Amino acid sequence: MREKLAELEARSLAAEAGGGPERLARQHERGKLSARERVDILLDKGSFVEMDRFVEHRCRDFGLDEQRVPGDGVITGYGRIDGRLAYVFSQDFTVFGGSLSEAHAEKIVKLLDLATRNGAPVIGLNDSGGARIQEGVASLGGYADIFLRNTRASGVIPQISAILGPCAGGAVYSPAITDFVFMVEGVSHMFVTGPNVVKTVTHEDVTFEELGGAAVHASRSGVAHFRSATELEALERIRGLLSYLPANNQELPPYCPTDDPSDRADDELLDIIPDEAKQPYDMHEVIKRVVDDGAFLEVHRDFAPNILVGFSRLGGHAVGIVANQPAVLAGVLDIDASVKAGRFVRFCDAFNVPLVTFEDVPGFLPGLTQEHGGIIRHGAKLLFAYCEATVPKLTVITRKAYGGAYDVMSSKHIGGDLNLAWPTGEIAVMGAKGAVEVLYRREIADAEDPAAMTAELEADFREKFANPYLAAARGFLDDVIDPRDTRRRLISGLESLANKRDRMPPKKHGNIPL
Repeated sequence: MREKLAELEARSLAAEAGGGPERLARQHERGKLSARERVDILLDKGSFVEMDRFVEHRCRDFGLDEQRVPGDGVITGYGRIDGRLAYVFSQDFTVFGGSLSEAHAEKIVKLLDLATRNGAPVIGLNDSGGARIQEGVASLGGYADIFLRNTRASGVIPQISAILGPCAGGAVYSPAITDFVFMVEGVSHMFVTGPNVVKTVTHEDVTFEELGGAAVHASRSGVAHFRSATELEALERIRGLLSYLPANNQELPPYCPTDDPSDRADDELLDIIPDEAKQPYDMHEVIKRVVDDGAFLEVHRDFAPNILVGFSRLGGHAVGIVANQPAVLAGVLDIDASVKAGRFVRFCDAFNVPLVTFEDVPGFLPGLTQEHGGIIRHGAKLLFAYCEATVPKLTVITRKAYGGAYDVMSSKHIGGDLNLAWPTGEIAVMGAKGAVEVLYRREIADAEDPAAMTAELEADFREKFANPYLAAARGFLDDVIDPRDTRRRLISGLESLANKRDRMPPKKHGNIPL
């Protein structure tokens, strides 16, 4: 037995050594953590249980027969995050550059299957040079096996991807299917084709950072939901994100007791909305003064900043927040904002996270670029997402709610459960200026003083329509409230909707306008 135990210890040490001390040193020289260090930071101390640590590749060609490393470039297993079960795989760049072989893929597939069956989130720590060329179609098939599991698990368990090194070619599509993507500045790179191929095909000289760095994907492409300065920060933020999420789609999000009083009133809310309707303000200030302890975990912070999405708590209950941002493009809905918010709404609905919408929207962004880019199709994604959502939906109109955008932003007409407005709310087909130009075009043209008549008509329109009371009179709003009561009313509304039961008609799935 002692001889057998000695063999086990030797094999275990070989598995833990990965690509060896020299390659590990090079990993650290690049400013990167090792695969095992990442797992240890992510999970509760001492909770990790490794699986398949003795798996080896099966390739006998290209000289690989003599190069066998236990684990084959990926660490898989499960552990705890704040005491809750989570599955994790961590690719090891020190072993064959973290490249994916048939055996490597099988380990990840097994992990995804276990996570799905056991109803626990899965976190992928990606650091790989891509498919292992020596294995040919076997490695490509391995990617496809992973894609299938990602898709089947979508909406069943939370799936999170951290890009902690290169991620290229077909490898990018597994993270793209998952719910949230984390990237690290100067470390993470994602692209379908690398700089050399781009130069060959398009004659463009681009760097790795310019083509697929964290900044690009966090602000321009929208691929990355979170951008961090360091790996440590990214791993800590993953832990923070999971604190808002249920383990699976059959559970409710975890409740977190708070000392922040549910009836707390904030006088500062009275001064946030400017007297001038065209003046911007920061919706972050509204959110932080309403939610528990001012905590707002913003998602996609740098992408489409004219709309805000993220997680907070109200009275200890996790909520997903969607809010127009008047400080950027007046909070208008454009293509990117619609796609960003639409996918977030669908995630919250899939995982039983109530939706709270703060609305100040002048409409959809006009213009040739938007129309030709498909604002109709993309705007419909957000509309579709809100319409199909069956979780509790609460809306607060702080100022403008114009045109079709009023309908789209979780209005009563598309299933809003609790729709409130501040006295500054303006619900109309369009703003006063546009409405007057349409309704009184001839009268203004014939007037002796067109400017004076326009000003008078706009003032009259604002008095009649730039208020929330016509909508409240029709029951399209449940109440017009004192802004200081927003927190109390939202918490009360959430608690009243705790047992909401709403089902869509039987169907395989809807046909969202992708």
